[in-house]
Amino acid sequence: MTLSFQNLSLVLRERTILDDISGLFQLGRVTVILGANGAGKSSLLSCLSGLRSPQRGAITLEERPLSSLDGKERGRLIGLLPQQPDIHWNIDVKSLVGLGRLPHSGGWGMSGADHQAVDKAMAATDCTSLANRKAMRLSGGEQGRVLLARVLAGEPEWLLADEPLASLDPAHQFDVLERLKNYAAAGNGVIVVLHDLTQAARFADDVMVMKEGAIIAAGPRDHVMTAPIMAQAYGVEVQIGTSDAGDPLVVPVRRLP
Repeated sequence: MTLSFQNLSLVLRERTILDDISGLFQLGRVTVILGANGAGKSSLLSCLSGLRSPQRGAITLEERPLSSLDGKERGRLIGLLPQQPDIHWNIDVKSLVGLGRLPHSGGWGMSGADHQAVDKAMAATDCTSLANRKAMRLSGGEQGRVLLARVLAGEPEWLLADEPLASLDPAHQFDVLERLKNYAAAGNGVIVVLHDLTQAARFADDVMVMKEGAIIAAGPRDHVMTAPIMAQAYGVEVQIGTSDAGDPLVVPVRRLP
């Protein structure tokens, strides 16, 4: 199954946010979306998840228009972790993660399979020990892991995550990226907005680069994460190399005039 968008345009408060863009994502791969602040990355994820409707263009899952799916079916197929998710209910963590099963359970109580999915998601995000704590009393990093667990508990075919590393310490950043990589390797599609260029280079199969509502480059990571494209997207010079362990490094070194 592919998730694609064609001639997508979005205008908010007389400002063009997405400007007639098209693209395609594939199951089994991790796509990282890069771009400076205001490039349109979060707005694109909102449209792909069905939370926001573009003024023009189409979004399709295989050949089915996203607009033709009801909310429950869309929720089973696409899970979104927004950039600044809020927790509004002071419920325990396990109950919060269990909300990710609503597209499957319909709100009529959880089955054994639902409980297994919740436990699996909490273990994958290192949240099991938080199960009985109140969600609103957690640290920012703990809340971030719990909200990712909620999305994972829904077992969507497509997982969209907007800056999932925000507020996480380095160890949990690696854990989350590894979990998302494994999720894609299991046959699902993962689309992630990141700001850390080195993490993107280590983590992505494909990269899409946005600037001012347009897509300026898209394709396999090594073809896209080049110094000229990074300079065009961010206005900075980068050095590209490898660590002593052989992992890629993409380091901004100066702002370009």
